[in-house]
Amino acid sequence: MTRPPVPGVTTHLPIRPGWLCAGCGDRWPCRTRRRQLLAEYEGATVSLSLLMTAYFVDAANDLPLTQSGDLYRRFHGWIRGDSVEG
Repeated sequence: MTRPPVPGVTTHLPIRPGWLCAGCGDRWPCRTRRRQLLAEYEGATVSLSLLMTAYFVDAANDLPLTQSGDLYRRFHGWIRGDSVEG
């Protein structure tokens, strides 16, 4: 299932099924998209977490050989300010 992009202009969208960024080629969500999402969902961490959970499930289906812990860190590890860099 393809999720619609968050309203706004960004080129940093996922290319599936490999989950690479259309804007920069890094693994999605890339550093730029993480920063954008944190700004868009400022004060709404639960909503951001729910959105990223939906992406996490899609990615787990598309990338069945990727360890779940790696996907968790990729899609959730940065939400509470752990790091947008990684």
